[in-house]
Amino acid sequence: MVMSTFSVVDYVVFILLLVLSLAIGLYHAFRGWGRHTVGQLLMADRKMGCLPVALSLLATFQSAVAILGVPAEIYRFGTQYWFLGCSYFLGLLIPAHVFIPIFYRLHLTSAYEYLELRFNKTVRVCGTMTFIFQMVIYMGVVLYAPSLALNAVTGFDLWLSVLTLGIVCTVYTALGGLKAVIWTDVFQTLVMFLGQLAVIIVGSTKVGGLGHVWAVASEHDRISGIELDPDPFVRHTFWTLAFGGVFMMLSLYGVNQAQVQRYLSSRTEKAAVLSCYAVFPCQQVVLGMGCLIGLVMFAYYQKYTMSTQQSQASADQFVLYFVMDLLKDLPGLPGLFVACLFSGSLSTISSAFNSLATVTMEDLIRPWFPEFTEARAIMLSRSLAFGYGLLCLGMAYISSQMGPVLQGAIVGLLAGLIMAFWIGIGSIVTSMGSSIAASPPNGSSFSLPSNLTTATVTTLMPSTTLSKPTGLQRLYSLSYMWYSAHNSTTVIVVGLTISLLTGGMRGRPLKPGTIYPVLPRLLALLPLSCQKRLCCRSYSQDLPVDTDLFPEKMANGVLSDSKDKEVVALDGWAQQGSSPTFILQETSL
Repeated sequence: MVMSTFSVVDYVVFILLLVLSLAIGLYHAFRGWGRHTVGQLLMADRKMGCLPVALSLLATFQSAVAILGVPAEIYRFGTQYWFLGCSYFLGLLIPAHVFIPIFYRLHLTSAYEYLELRFNKTVRVCGTMTFIFQMVIYMGVVLYAPSLALNAVTGFDLWLSVLTLGIVCTVYTALGGLKAVIWTDVFQTLVMFLGQLAVIIVGSTKVGGLGHVWAVASEHDRISGIELDPDPFVRHTFWTLAFGGVFMMLSLYGVNQAQVQRYLSSRTEKAAVLSCYAVFPCQQVVLGMGCLIGLVMFAYYQKYTMSTQQSQASADQFVLYFVMDLLKDLPGLPGLFVACLFSGSLSTISSAFNSLATVTMEDLIRPWFPEFTEARAIMLSRSLAFGYGLLCLGMAYISSQMGPVLQGAIVGLLAGLIMAFWIGIGSIVTSMGSSIAASPPNGSSFSLPSNLTTATVTTLMPSTTLSKPTGLQRLYSLSYMWYSAHNSTTVIVVGLTISLLTGGMRGRPLKPGTIYPVLPRLLALLPLSCQKRLCCRSYSQDLPVDTDLFPEKMANGVLSDSKDKEVVALDGWAQQGSSPTFILQETSL
């Protein structure tokens, strides 16, 4: 079997990506060396602008597996997946107007700090440990998967690319902190955009233009209409993508530490909200480009014969084979696409390293050792980032041995995790035993991966089975787009049930600013008499405050030391309490 190879120009382009990423990171690391603070390292001193934060938000979850997965999905099943873009509206609007105001006004560093303010320290630690566990596993996959695909297609040394990627990312993340991560994300986002754009332009030109691409796709039923089947067990429908996707977006852009940390690094709350808004058109462009690559790939193989390697390629290698075939006569462009692929990995991995170091420092170390000096805290934060980098390299090795893999508050959390693992593992076992991927045209086998860990390539899940599932198998066939909604519902229902059975808050006051007045916001346009009947009118009210937690947290007011002093604080609802108090007033965003 003859493999595609890199030219000298391709290697230069690829190495240039790594060198420039490292240079940007080291520039921010050594700029002001010796005067850095923990706030600068973990939160970019909370002085970032809207645009770099927006591009960093976009890059964080635009991983290499997404760059490979979306075009392969469109090639195999058509453009139904494009309707995921409908979920971006609510999936970004809700974080912008609910999550960001709450998190920003509480002046948090870790998203899990909120759990302690709303519940208690135990819940905070459970949330932090769950995040660390999930991200370490995820990073192993993100680090290993593109390197394996590249190795299979080009013969590029597997572990050399894994080590290079991991070491470069670890160095600039540990030394430069969040500011270095955000600015390298900006550069890497531009590389991802250019790499995908090059494939679209060259590919569409070779097959006769985008108009011809669309015509060929329409002729072969690859342009999907709106599928309104409400069945949640159908893999992709409008409802599954548009509404199930909202919960997935909320998990990524609403409460994920990597994203929350970027919101909180903004210089103002308004800048944080605007950065979230800016992600919406950017996400639509990225999704559209992924879909176009899939359609161009389909039209290309209607005109040109598929190579032996391509016809035998697994789903995770299919796009890379296409790119190497398409760009083989244009030195530098294959290297640009590989740089695009590794930019996706670098941005995702660096964000993970930084967020892992932050939650470990803020949630697991500082609460127990508050007397740390600034210098020692900085050294420890950098050591944590290095340590997580090495750990993720170890996870990449474990990923190589795993084969194919898919994808009370405390009690609620555990129940949600159990349900997630139950359905996820059940679907793996069921699909491995009884399902076969749909075959593409031209007689290609296009089988599922036999040697690549693809926990995040949810778009490559098989869609056909030998027989209609029943019983537990029916549950296991739940569309992956509903996983977040299903697990979130499990956490809420079980958590509320346990709270009711155990007495809930038991008279303990709510912390100010931890509750968002959703109902008053939604019904604010109703007549005042209706609002009063629905108990959602705006009013001011005294609220007891824990002065040990909030003196440095409240950005909109100053705590009072006696009852005769009133302070305007955050929106919320509460009950009459004792001194010290806040005066809670309805305010507009």
